[in-house]
Amino acid sequence: MQLDERSETSAGGVNTGWYEAQDYTYEKTFILPEKAKDEKVILEFEGVYRKATVYLNGEKVAYHSYGYLGFYVDATKYVKSGEENVIRVEVINHDQPNSRWYSGTGIYRPVWLYIAPKKHLRFDSVKITTLDYKEPKIRVEAWPNAAGEVKVEILEKQIVTRKAVAGESADQTDETIEPCIDENAVQPTVQNSDKASDKIIALEILQADGKFSREIALPGANLWSPEAPNLYTCRVTFGEDIQEETFGIRVVSCTPEEGFCINGKRVLLKGGCIHHDNGLLGACAYEFAERRKISILLDAGYNAIRSAHNPCSKALLRACDEMGMLVMDEYIDGWYIHKTKYDYADEILDNYRKDLKDMVDKDYNHPSVIMYSTGNEVSETAQKKGIALTKSLTDRLHELDSTRPVSCGINIFFNFLSSMGFGVYSDKKADEAAENAKKKKAVGSEFYNTVAGIFGAGFMKTGATLYPCDVKTRDAYANMDVAGYNYGIKRYHHDLKKYPKRIILGSETFCADAYRFMQEAKRDKRIIGDFVWAAQDYLGEVGIGAWEYKDYAPRFDGGCGWVSAGSGRIDLTGKPLGEMAYTRVAFELEDLAIAVMPVDHTKDAHSPSAWKMTNAIESWSWEGCDGNAAKIEVYTRADHVKLYINGKCIGTKKPKNDCKVFFDTTYQNGEIKAVAYDANDNIIAERTLTTAGKETILVAEPELTRVNADTDLCYVRMRYTDENGETKPLARNRIRLTVEGGELLAFGSACPYYPESYQSNETDTYYGEALAIIRPQAGAGKVVVKAESELGNAETEIEILD
Repeated sequence: MQLDERSETSAGGVNTGWYEAQDYTYEKTFILPEKAKDEKVILEFEGVYRKATVYLNGEKVAYHSYGYLGFYVDATKYVKSGEENVIRVEVINHDQPNSRWYSGTGIYRPVWLYIAPKKHLRFDSVKITTLDYKEPKIRVEAWPNAAGEVKVEILEKQIVTRKAVAGESADQTDETIEPCIDENAVQPTVQNSDKASDKIIALEILQADGKFSREIALPGANLWSPEAPNLYTCRVTFGEDIQEETFGIRVVSCTPEEGFCINGKRVLLKGGCIHHDNGLLGACAYEFAERRKISILLDAGYNAIRSAHNPCSKALLRACDEMGMLVMDEYIDGWYIHKTKYDYADEILDNYRKDLKDMVDKDYNHPSVIMYSTGNEVSETAQKKGIALTKSLTDRLHELDSTRPVSCGINIFFNFLSSMGFGVYSDKKADEAAENAKKKKAVGSEFYNTVAGIFGAGFMKTGATLYPCDVKTRDAYANMDVAGYNYGIKRYHHDLKKYPKRIILGSETFCADAYRFMQEAKRDKRIIGDFVWAAQDYLGEVGIGAWEYKDYAPRFDGGCGWVSAGSGRIDLTGKPLGEMAYTRVAFELEDLAIAVMPVDHTKDAHSPSAWKMTNAIESWSWEGCDGNAAKIEVYTRADHVKLYINGKCIGTKKPKNDCKVFFDTTYQNGEIKAVAYDANDNIIAERTLTTAGKETILVAEPELTRVNADTDLCYVRMRYTDENGETKPLARNRIRLTVEGGELLAFGSACPYYPESYQSNETDTYYGEALAIIRPQAGAGKVVVKAESELGNAETEIEILD
């Protein structure tokens, strides 16, 4: 297995986590059945990063540049039935920098081979639109490639989308990249749809000659909503071809009078921005990992995600549909002005119409997708040309899909600065920075991140209140349905008064603004939501949200060794942090929470960041810190709160214009307890944190004790604890792993500074924890994980279901 290395000379640098991106060639030999000579043969690539050229039997058949949208290849003319065929995919990613975050390299999402009859339904042509939710009615559209009879069935039981006859699961990329297609993959065979247990609730048969549309009433059907994500299947049969699409019955509306609504009910978007990577796994879109990510975000309290800053995977959308997570799918990070030297800026004006169609085709039938975003922090919106492009992008999406509103995330203050010439990317600046890497000269968006890190979160929010910021954004905002405000919360009240028809979305916000957002949204329905940067930590854009001390990060310059942003209310392994506890209280999901800044470093300097509110964690187990200064954070919306240490009240605090208070005290082992009261001194809630015992043991905890061999992954968390399972954050040691019955895909910690490889079988712990990710082996019966360290050993087993 070939791995990309990291180095100080990486052209991607802080953006991509210092990986040396390369080019890759994938090659596979396969045999089609004889009957395929009379059929249509189609390849689908869900995601290749980037500049992919596809060859079949030596002939070039396709080229696709944008790395985050899928594409189809009609292979019919180029393949031979009953004989060997060779597919070769060449991927170019050496032209760095081309991304502002870790992108991954190569085939990182699934590749499918379809065999369809000559007379078939065009791919992605079946679209289901909810016309009425009060008396449920839908419209089904499809496009057969010839005249003939079409049967449309609506079924209660959810079925997978159009089945592929063979699938390559894209599970290798960068740190997990193998530049060849699996030679042992299943060879293509014709599939048959399993209809045995489907209950048909509607049936229509019609004659079609070209594209058709049919309205279907579904009396008594269940609606789709975040609370009740009911799904149905639309099966369209055309001759021997069958296409099945999962859908939900729901109508989205967004008006100044009612705000954002689903089926006529106001829904406040309590959201988070996420990148496409899956933490220690890199960019590869394992279906199980995508589902786990959404499950963690929902459990944490988010009801919406912003796919920043590129279209998300089909697997992620399936998970969101089934679990009730709302999605704003975003097209791209930048428009025609470069943010990095080799990004998509030179191609977007030629390609955006086709790109947007591909994105809508992917998203249309997913009820979880409730809004589109055309871009992120595009300073073009301050220019006449960019304002016109804003309208063109919005109009194109309305043309393709009239059912969803369109937004765009604009950094209000930076729009003004860029119009004055500050922070604008140029090749000359980038080349100068690359040639003198020791100076770490920041250019483009990195310049803004650096400035914000120095001056703090208030820099952007206060700057956004300046009058020129309004001038440089108002025309672009007039050309979208929902005004996306990046770090512009201090403008909300003013702009709602000035622009009575404007609908505002906090498309990118700081964690500390969650309380203020909720208060503002209660007062005005035109504030429809908030997307924090970021909900979960991600690879690349290193250190922008990290508060690290010298013991975990020996350098604060963002240099090689830094790998993740550190900017997550949930860390890279999926663990919620103190900031997540604050967010839950701000979102009115919890009454009370306690978190503590690391007591071994209470007064020590840490790496700077504007995207971190606190590094406090929910622990009172700080061994060896007796007598140290301690800063305790209590989160509550109560009238006042009292804090007790070992039964003694050390103070009473009243939250003011926020839902957090601070207690400065001296650490002592034992128990801390917070008690929240209403204005009449009635107890609302109590929370405690307890010191772990003296004994230190290593535990290995699988998230699931039974997994499916073909579809699931084993996530096993390693923790240093006491005999009662209380985590000991200061217990730190290296852990060595052996795995039987499965393949160790990744092993590491959540530390943003991580100079090692996630593919090693050994790791340091971070605040007492680490995570292993294992792919189970079919037929092995069980996965056995054995961990060894100087502080103890652990073993666990996971049953494999074949």
